[in-house]
This record gives sequence, C-alpha cells and structure tokens, in this order.
Amino acid sequence: MFSKNISIAALLKSAISLLCLWVLTLSTLLHAGVMSKEDMIKAFPSPYVVGDKDPDLPIWPIYQQISTDTPLVAYAFESIDLAAVPGFAGIPYNLLVAIDPNGTFIDVRVLSHHEPVFLEGLGEKPLIDFAKQYTGISLMQNVKIDAKSAKATGNTANAYIDGVTKATASVRIFNQSVLAASLKVAREKLGFAKGRDPDLIARLDMEKFESMSWDQLLEEGLIERFHFTNADIEKQFIDSAGEGLDEEALESPQETFIELYVANLTVPSVGRNLLLPKSWEYLNESINTHDQVVLVLGQGRYSFVGEDFVRGKIPERLSLHQAELPIEIRDFDLSDRLDLFELEYQLKLPEALQEYEWKAFHVLAQSGLDPAYPAEFELHVNRQKGMLFPENINRTLDVKTVMPDDYYIEAESDNKTWHSLWAGRTTDIVILLIGLTILTVVLIRYSLLTKGQQHLKWFRPLYMVYTLVFIGWYAQGQLSIVNITGILQAWLAGRSLEFFLYDPMTVILWAYIGLTFFFWGRGTFCGWLCPFGALQELIGKVMAFAKLPQLKISAKLDARLKWLKYVVLLFILVVAVVSVPLTGTVVEIEPFKTSITLIFDRSWPFVLWAVVLLALSLFVYKGYCRYICPLGAGMAVFGKLRFYKWLPRREECGSPCQLCNKKCEYQAIEPSGKIDYDECFQCLDCVVIYDDDKQCVPLIVEKRGGRKLKVKQVG
Repeated sequence: MFSKNISIAALLKSAISLLCLWVLTLSTLLHAGVMSKEDMIKAFPSPYVVGDKDPDLPIWPIYQQISTDTPLVAYAFESIDLAAVPGFAGIPYNLLVAIDPNGTFIDVRVLSHHEPVFLEGLGEKPLIDFAKQYTGISLMQNVKIDAKSAKATGNTANAYIDGVTKATASVRIFNQSVLAASLKVAREKLGFAKGRDPDLIARLDMEKFESMSWDQLLEEGLIERFHFTNADIEKQFIDSAGEGLDEEALESPQETFIELYVANLTVPSVGRNLLLPKSWEYLNESINTHDQVVLVLGQGRYSFVGEDFVRGKIPERLSLHQAELPIEIRDFDLSDRLDLFELEYQLKLPEALQEYEWKAFHVLAQSGLDPAYPAEFELHVNRQKGMLFPENINRTLDVKTVMPDDYYIEAESDNKTWHSLWAGRTTDIVILLIGLTILTVVLIRYSLLTKGQQHLKWFRPLYMVYTLVFIGWYAQGQLSIVNITGILQAWLAGRSLEFFLYDPMTVILWAYIGLTFFFWGRGTFCGWLCPFGALQELIGKVMAFAKLPQLKISAKLDARLKWLKYVVLLFILVVAVVSVPLTGTVVEIEPFKTSITLIFDRSWPFVLWAVVLLALSLFVYKGYCRYICPLGAGMAVFGKLRFYKWLPRREECGSPCQLCNKKCEYQAIEPSGKIDYDECFQCLDCVVIYDDDKQCVPLIVEKRGGRKLKVKQVG
C-alpha cells in the first residue's frame, strides 16, 4: 500500500520536475535553422562560389571557379521555402537541395526534421543515407521508393531508391518535399514544364470493350495515322548543314518518307480487335498491372526502328515523352515464344497493311504514362555530311497521340502522394477492419463473452496479442499524442492535414475511435486497441499466473494520481503551441515509439524509460495508462461525448454489494456502485461478475429465494 501522506502538490511537483529533466536531456537531439549566405558558403566551399540569393525566388546560384571562367553549376535552396509539406508529426522537413542546370540532383541534405521515427528512434543515419540516394538522379526521371525488384530493368526513365523500414510514410513525405520544391525551381529557372505526379494519373478502362473494324478504330481515334512526305523531311533540314543531302527526297518530294499508325494495344477495344484471343491473353499475362503496350506500324523508305534494331531493346529512332519528361519504351519481344509468334501473334490488319513493318513497345507502369494526356512520340532522322569526319545533323518528327475520353478513368483528385500507399497495404487494412468488426460485435453483444466466465478469459488475451503483435509491432498502428500535437501545430500554422493520410492504420483507428467516443467512451481504445496497453496487460497476466502480488493503491491516492495524466497532457499541449522544437522532446514521455514502433531498438535512455514503465505495471496494474499517459487523458476528455451508460448495474451495486468495486483492477467503480467511464477500460470483468450467480451477491440472494432483483443503470 502506498503512503497516504503523499500530497497532491508533491506529486505534481515531481511530475513536472521529471518532464523538465527529460526536456534538458533530449533537447540536444533536435536541430533546426535557416541558411544564411555564410551557411551556404560552408555547405559549398571552394572551388564553389555562392552567389547572392535570388530576389524573386528563395534560391542561391552556385558557381564553380575554373581559371578565369565561373560557370553556373547549380541552384541550392531549402525545401521548406518552396514546398512546406507537413511531415508525419505535422511539421515540414527542411532539406538543403542542389540541382544542376539540367535538373540533376547534386546534393540533398537534411537540415532539420521532426519525424518521430528518426528522432532517436531509428536514429538519423537511415534518413541521411536515404537523402544521399538522390545524388545523380534527374528530375526527368520518376523516383520510385521500395521498388528494388525493378532495379534490374534498366529503365532509365525511372530512378529506384531504397526506402527505410518502419518509416514508409516519413520517407514518402521526404520524397514529396524534395520533388515538389525542386520542380518549382526547375519550372522557374530551368524551363521545365509542369511535372507529372506518377500517383495522380488516369488509368485505362479495362472493362470497356466494343467490337470494331480497323476503319472503325481509326474513326474512333483509337488508331492514329501520321504521314510524312520527302518534302516534309526536307523542310526540317532547311538552313542547316543537312539541307539538300537527300537526293531521293529532292527528286520525288511528294513520295512517302514514312507512314505511321500508332495505337495502344492494352486498350481492350484495340487489343482484342487486332489480336487473336490467345495473343490477347498472352499479352495480358506478360505485363504487370497498369503497364501499357503501344503498337506502331510503319511503311515507306524510312524505318522507325532502323536496320540495326535488336529485339527486346530500346529503339534509337523512336522515343516517347509526356509533359517534357521522358518515358522509356522497350520492344515487347516475343522471340522466346516462336510458336505463338508464328501462329497466333499476327495482327488482324486490312489487306493493304499486311506488309507493313510493326513493333509493339512495352511501357512500365512506373513510368507514369498518363492516358488522359497526349503521348508525344519523336521520330529521329539523322543525316551525315562529309566523308572523313562526318558531321551528324539530327531532326525530329513529332507524332502526338490522344486517347479518346471514353477509354480511360480519370485520376481521383484525392489520390495524390498517399493513394498508392493505401493501395499497397490492402491486406493490412482488411485484417484491421476484420479485427475492428469483431471488437464492435463484442462490445455490442458483450453477453456472448460475459455469460460464461471462461469465454472472456480466453478471448481477451487473444485480442491483446492481436493488438500488440498485428496492430502494434507489425502494422505500426500505435496511436500517439504525437498525432494530436501534429494536428494542433498544423492547424495553428494553417498547413494542410494531408500528412495524416500517409498512415492508413492511424487514419482508420482514429476514425473508429472517434465514432466509439459517442457509444462507449475512452475505454475502447485504452482497453482494447492500444498496443502498449496490451503489452502491459499481458505482462500483468503473466505475473498473475506466477502469483506475484500487486500493490493496491488507496482510493484517495488513486483519485489524486489520476489527475496527473491531465497535467502531463496540458503541459505537452502548451509546449506544442509555444515551441515546435521542444514538442518532439516532451512527447517522449510516451514509451510507445520505443516499445512498439521500434521494438526497443533504440538508445539506452529511451529503452530504460520504457522498461521502467513496464516494470511499474508489474506492481501497479497498468500504472502508466492510469496515471501518466497523456493520450489516455485526451481519450478521457473526448470520451465525455458518450451519450449513454452502457454497462449494466443493479440497485444493490454499491449498497450492499461492493464486489465489483473491490475486484476492479482499474479502480473505476465507486463505492456507490457508479462506474467512472473516464477511467473505465472496458475489460468487462464487472459484467462477468454481474452475470455470474456464483459471484454476484444479489444473484446469489435471488437464487436462494430472496427478493426479485431490479436492474438499474447507476453507472
């Protein structure tokens, strides 16, 4: 039993002293700052020369001293000045980025951040290493994270970088910060067009099919024809060294230089009408979801691939762009299926086109080819002048195709940046929803577990294991006070709350908890869905099995200690308002990141703190949850939205029967029999007693022939 002489003032003083100690100990882990010219000079020392900051755009020109020449080699800038994308804690990264005049990253460094997982969690090294991967990548490429399997494809239109385990949302926000800021600079200073976002593109409608002939496909716009005469090509070389070098073109200016037909074979109305059924089936089996296969037919004196073309390779004469960004096309080689090629993979062409040269080109989904925008092909034509040291003169013919509106599905406006992350966690989301559905049924029909004492005894530990292992350690769905401070700071700064959507587990859990506040109050999360709470409870059950005694705190001291968590919550919210840097420090009062997110893989002060709190639960049942947890305090505040008292009580509860009051491990039942829903964790133990005629005193009296009982909600 704790001493009754401990004053509430002394307890609060101790708590505040503890928080201040943690602030002083951990504040050195945070850093932030805005780059001055002196800082830039340190970041880019000689032989680089840092110019004056641009008056219109917050960027610094970087030059390189080469003899008497000082060419521009890069633009350097801070991401927060151009794209303040809120991080997972609601605070933007600040990154130092340098890109050269061609749009290639020279350097990406982390100046400051407030990502919980990297603040003495995984540590900053994984974040720093992640940033280094951008060096040498071009803005003309699509940056793909966690796409290791695609690294061997040789797809130069894409750049693949490794993600960071347990920090998926944080690194995607990092990537968005780098690209969004850099594209603004590229558009303003390098003449780039608006860049495409690979996560915000339309998709082909694979359900739409109409039986059509070749002429109908042409009329519908699903096949497009382009015709260039010799005269058209000669015009391209006027006033150049290549003018007049093509004698055949001069002799027959109106003859065909090349005739091209372009179509997207992946569109069902194209592929199924031009390919035999087995060919269509093989094509779809050979490509990944959202890949596209483009068909090109040509005839004339100029081949669109050339005599030296190698099957399965990238064509040198033909290239594809969209919004001025390159998209790689590679020959869809069927040479490994000669039987299919010879017998089945024949195009159903009109007789006049049977002898046309044709190739199918594969476009990977990662390239981000958007069917809602024109696909801009370029046919490269080369002429040479001179014999000994020939001069190459190159020109391009533009071939722009447009997909009819009816054959693609527009991109949803809300699927930018976070949409693909949700799609990639479909299995996790389904498992979570199943778990929440089961819990909902249990809380609505709690008699399924409480009518038989053994039912709850096996169900609750199993659900705690599910909460700890799946929601916590695997799915990383531990809700945190960081979610609340992040939203508060983003709201005060007028920033978007989109960062919250990067973690589907968190969004779904908060949405569910938000609804349960109205029905069951605080206990749904604290008693069933908090992984750290589940860890404490499982440890407590092991200790109970080992018959280790726990301390029973006096009712008076317990009532006072329960106010402590509200003081901690208030302190954290005040810090969140007045000091963004300190917020990342004071929230470390929570052991969630250490024990759940990082599974104790952290520096020793944090591990020690988490172990101390778990050790507390050995002697005081779920002591952290009941007395310290600021998130629990917040849950209790929101839990006051509950609009009815749902746990059953009798008139005899509290007078004369005190069994539930004595048995409640959370000390959430008052001597009067009233349930304190602000402190109730919904363990349902009291309901088991309520329904058990071997434990509940009023039921025992009734069973022995005493007076008839009346149910009365006094909770």
